[in-house]
Amino acid sequence: MKHEYMATGWSAPALGNVPKKGTLRLARFLILATQLVQALSAFAFPPYRSTDADTAAPYTLELRVGLGKVEQERGETEVLTPLLRTNFGLPNKLELISEFEYVPKEGALGDGAAGVKWVPFYGSTVSFGIETLALLPVKSGDDGVGVESQLLATFWSNRVRVHVNAGGSHDARVSPAEDAWRASVLAELPREGYRPGVELFAKEAENEPGDVRAGVGLIYDVGSFDIRAGLHAGLTDAAPDMSFSLWITTKLPFR
Repeated sequence: MKHEYMATGWSAPALGNVPKKGTLRLARFLILATQLVQALSAFAFPPYRSTDADTAAPYTLELRVGLGKVEQERGETEVLTPLLRTNFGLPNKLELISEFEYVPKEGALGDGAAGVKWVPFYGSTVSFGIETLALLPVKSGDDGVGVESQLLATFWSNRVRVHVNAGGSHDARVSPAEDAWRASVLAELPREGYRPGVELFAKEAENEPGDVRAGVGLIYDVGSFDIRAGLHAGLTDAAPDMSFSLWITTKLPFR
């Protein structure tokens, strides 16, 4: 799955396009990001493509409904809506995960995954975990089931949270099967009622150019739910020029 949360690493050739194309895209992205932050000062940006080394509270459902995701690439615009992510917390720092995307113009699911996150070490300043997902054959023509797994680390403090992800995938839904890695780092700055952040994400499939993106975000807490959105700029030719998503999330305890 082109999963919103995963990681692995990249080779130097994958970044060769950054100076010529990435610089112009990053400049446009920073201008647009500044305008959006000024216009939506109370509003937000995630979800990010990274995840944290933490889980939902035991027997609590975290429900994330994506109002829409828009990607622009080479003058073409793709819209995905609705999007749905659910996380259900279990004891011992376990969490069940599901993710689905719907493509309106095709009238069908565009992607789907389900799996588990486990955080065996959770401390006051650092935590480590692992997340593994089954990539589900939800699209017409999909053949088989893929798997994606990544290691997670989060460094905590009162002023900053840093999340580092690294892992890989084997996608047997396509023929021939595709092996890929991905990696990301996200820094958040917690404030009362909101937390802005910046992110760098990279992914590369075997024998294909690397997809490298930079993004900004903000989570805005409005009480019983929060508003999130994400804005990323592509830094290589394999990445979309721009992508933006808007989400509403809430938590539902079951005990």
